[in-house]
Amino acid sequence: MRIKRLIFGERSLTKVAGLFSSKSLAESVARQVKETAGLDDPQVYLVGPPDGTAFNSVAFSRKLEPESAGIWRTLTRAHVFAGTVGVIAGILIYVGFIAADNAAVKSTPGMSLVAMVFFGGLIGLLLGGLLTARPDHARVITIVRRAIRQGRWAVVIHPLTQRQLDVSMRELRERSDRVVRSL
Repeated sequence: MRIKRLIFGERSLTKVAGLFSSKSLAESVARQVKETAGLDDPQVYLVGPPDGTAFNSVAFSRKLEPESAGIWRTLTRAHVFAGTVGVIAGILIYVGFIAADNAAVKSTPGMSLVAMVFFGGLIGLLLGGLLTARPDHARVITIVRRAIRQGRWAVVIHPLTQRQLDVSMRELRERSDRVVRSL
């Protein structure tokens, strides 16, 4: 869990959504989950057709990705962390080739080191980009967007602790049509 906190800048790393056929049921469940799991107002959002389904809908975006500053911190941290790990991996691979007495690396040691560090760092930065993109969040957002286009409602929860996540999942599974979550 510590490594996640090192890489990601958002307070809530998981997104949970329960889908409902009516606004009244969604509101009722949102209140119940908030009370049972001990969630604060900024952790629970009711999303429905009035929030818009367009890709650039501000209301929709704020409810599904409320930590815009945290996203920027994630972008920076993920790239610095993964890039650094990539550079270290490149150096270790270089050392491994030198220790294995590889003729190609021994004949051009400086260029070999630069190439391995460069490609290690580049691969690390690409992985940092993947971590920033959060494809697990995109899945939840897509499913919620599709549901509200069909006139349905969603309760979106941003838990901060494992207990909040477990209680939220249990409550939503018992009372919603479908539950989706990110990692």
